[in-house]
Amino acid sequence: MRYFVAVAEMENVSRAATQKLHVAQPSLSRQIRDLEDEVGVQLLERTAKSVRLTDAGRGFLEEARAILKQSEQAVQNARAIAGKQELHVGDWPLATGRIMPTLLRAYQQAMPTVQVNLHDWRFEKNIAGVRDGQLQLAIIVPPLKANALAGLQFQELFSGHVCLAVSSHHPFARRKSISIAEAVREPVIALLTEKYPRYPEYLAAIFAGVKEKPRIVEEHDGWSGVFSAVAAGRGVAITSDAFSYRFDDQIKCLRLTPEPKRVVVGIVTRKGKLSPAAEKFCACAKEAFPALG
Repeated sequence: MRYFVAVAEMENVSRAATQKLHVAQPSLSRQIRDLEDEVGVQLLERTAKSVRLTDAGRGFLEEARAILKQSEQAVQNARAIAGKQELHVGDWPLATGRIMPTLLRAYQQAMPTVQVNLHDWRFEKNIAGVRDGQLQLAIIVPPLKANALAGLQFQELFSGHVCLAVSSHHPFARRKSISIAEAVREPVIALLTEKYPRYPEYLAAIFAGVKEKPRIVEEHDGWSGVFSAVAAGRGVAITSDAFSYRFDDQIKCLRLTPEPKRVVVGIVTRKGKLSPAAEKFCACAKEAFPALG
């Protein structure tokens, strides 16, 4: 079934053999023929350069994927019973850095036989990892597009106010809040669009109510670079007070008015029943993160 799914997705036996399955092409072709013989119908139509699904093959593909997911869950459950389970979690250190040590200690006490592996991946890879089973869950800020998490389940952990980060020497530093109309006139330090493709969407949503558009003067490939540039007085940045623990006395966080929609951080998982290990991690996270205030 794994071989069949790989060939159906690649639409090419040779590429599936060499790029995805790492087996010899004749062996793969023989396995597919054996599967068709066992099922009793033709699943793939073959041409000189590619293959395509028959109507029966399309129906079989959907069921095959479901069976493979069930088999993966069965393996995880068996390993949990045997005390050999690993839990793979997509992490976002900016949001979790302050509380993750406490969370991991609590989880280790509750599930001493489960090893937690944290993966600091980009948002898109985290979501793909949850979908294909590489990750059992991931901690993310949900996307603005509602359908981006279709087929998945999201549980909120905490939220924070959107704010403007300014240098402690900035003229605005003595204030507690600033209007969006004033903020948009400041030079903005932003994240690289190539690495954070969703960031421009958030900027556009925040400044949608004013005619002027933000003037980006620098882009960085991570938040550390953004915060350093802000502290140096090279510009301001849109962020959240939920991450203010990363600031030092060189940066001040100002509330924006009118207040934009709060930044929500939560856990994304597949829909349906979670493994005991994943379910316990979610429960521990819900207890730990409210401490962020």
